[in-house]
Amino acid sequence: MAQPVEISITATGRKVTLPTGLFINNEFVPSVDSSDVIQCLNPATEEVICSVVAGSAADIDRAVAAARAAYNTTWGKNVGPVERARLINRLADLMERDRDVLAELESLNNGKPVRVARDFDIGDSIGCLRYYAGWADKITGQTIEVDNKTKLAFTRHDPIGVCGQIIPWNYPINMWAWKVAPALACGCTIVMKPSELTPLTALKLSELIVEAGFPAGVVNTVASLGSVGGAALAAHPDVDKVAFTGSTVTGRKIMEAAAKSNLKKVSLELGGKSPHLVFESADLEQAANWAALGILYNTGQDCTAGSRLFVQDTIYDKFISILVGKAKEMVVGNGFDEKVSGGPVVSKVQYDKVWSYIESGKQEGATLALGGQKRPGKGFFVDPTIFTDVRPDMKIVRDEIFGPVLSVAKFSTEEEAVKLANDTSYGLGAGLHSKDADQCMRVSSALEAGTVWVNQYNLLYNNVPFGGKKQSGIGRELGSYALDEYTSVKAVHWNFGEKLDWPF
Repeated sequence: MAQPVEISITATGRKVTLPTGLFINNEFVPSVDSSDVIQCLNPATEEVICSVVAGSAADIDRAVAAARAAYNTTWGKNVGPVERARLINRLADLMERDRDVLAELESLNNGKPVRVARDFDIGDSIGCLRYYAGWADKITGQTIEVDNKTKLAFTRHDPIGVCGQIIPWNYPINMWAWKVAPALACGCTIVMKPSELTPLTALKLSELIVEAGFPAGVVNTVASLGSVGGAALAAHPDVDKVAFTGSTVTGRKIMEAAAKSNLKKVSLELGGKSPHLVFESADLEQAANWAALGILYNTGQDCTAGSRLFVQDTIYDKFISILVGKAKEMVVGNGFDEKVSGGPVVSKVQYDKVWSYIESGKQEGATLALGGQKRPGKGFFVDPTIFTDVRPDMKIVRDEIFGPVLSVAKFSTEEEAVKLANDTSYGLGAGLHSKDADQCMRVSSALEAGTVWVNQYNLLYNNVPFGGKKQSGIGRELGSYALDEYTSVKAVHWNFGEKLDWPF
């Protein structure tokens, strides 16, 4: 099976032709040794959209071989930065042309609102491609003084080689762009493993790779189970680097496999249990808006979700009242309704996991200020849920839930707030709200997180680095820092004057 299918999108009347095969060497092909398929579901209706080929470990071998051949011949050091930039910009143009189709596919397979996918995820991804296209001819080394009369040294930032890229289901197009763009700008080739839950847009984007004019083998896409394709990439001896976004548990397995195989370079963007602090001097209306966005955007399926909210005791009751009112205004429903701000969670497994945590919060004695009741009917919908009167030892406070579930606690002093915020094994994001500039500087410095937002939350920009501390991962995405993840620094020592006497 590798034939394209036609998908009818009832809400818009659009018919979309979608490839279902493995994308290797610029062709959609069947598996070499497996007849397994991945069934793709619509989480809003629980209906099957279509089935796509599920790649095997042997298919990963084939994709890696294609990527290596391209790296050694038509890409890598064999194509200049101007050409790399032209092709990346061309890909961005095609994504912009097809943004409505991509947004509808994203909503169909992931559940997020079409409006959000189109205006935010895809718009940002187009910007990401263009940002890194601009970097393609600006990757430079250093000239280093050694002895001006006899020798010098210089560095080259070479492309690291073949990259395995494993992306999650919460931002399928965004995470694709975050990983593909810097790798291509640096001259790397790619084997992409999209989530088995949301492979459709990665396959559609693979069509655009061909149309943009990239040489065969530069980007390859193998939809497969994580335990098959992801594991094969992490352990592959001819993969030079693996980039992964997902859970901390899986990140550990990838790092172990990378170490045991060929010590390939690894970058990991993992989980989070991000703290969000509201001090008494804050603009409470604005802080409530950002706190609601921090936990409810993307239905809480966000590694940086501000899922632990700490509010100063002097404003606690007033702020909770404002926040609950804001959360009630959130419209959760089918993503093809333009009035909807949040869709379902992505799968039955995720739905059951989120509800297990909600039930745990109830059983452990937290107070439900909002939500906590299941909807009747089809679809994996979870309405905004807010718990108050939480304790630090509760599961809803300790564990990453990855749903629209917020835990709110009080603090009295700045020192207590920082201590509560840092009491986690994660360190991805954090936020604070205060009108006291000195306090903003003190607290932002003290928070143990890769990203700290002050008087805002959860906004990212393509030119600003993103990544975690502690068990939230290693390495950085976005900004110029991401280029370091896809390059290898070579030092060249050049002697033009020193004569060596022998024996020495």
